[in-house]
Amino acid sequence: MRGGAFITLSALALASGLSACTPSEDQRPFAPIYEGIETRLLDGDLVQFDVKMRGARQNADVADYAECAAAQYALIRGYGFARHLRTNVYEEGGLWRGDAVYTISAALPRGLKTIDAEVVALACAENGIPMV
Repeated sequence: MRGGAFITLSALALASGLSACTPSEDQRPFAPIYEGIETRLLDGDLVQFDVKMRGARQNADVADYAECAAAQYALIRGYGFARHLRTNVYEEGGLWRGDAVYTISAALPRGLKTIDAEVVALACAENGIPMV
């Protein structure tokens, strides 16, 4: 009887170990589909970026897409920096939308959420995130 109990416990331990091996959402491959960027100059150095994508894992993936757009936009306009003001993210039916606003500037702006446009654009290119 004692040996039978050991086999049952071993089988349960093996089964629970195997269930831990099934991939969770965080472990699945990230395969985003970037569906476009719309850019609107709001006022002077204030720019809005509307981005759409499928396959995002979380809000941060959409925010990264918008940041890449902002970095490239700043470079196209001859500026080296941007400051993040806000990003709103919505998901409906698998389509993720981001609405982000940045200021762009030639000099490093004040604030905590600033980006060096060249550095960010290079990182975006390395990570396969499209830009403006």
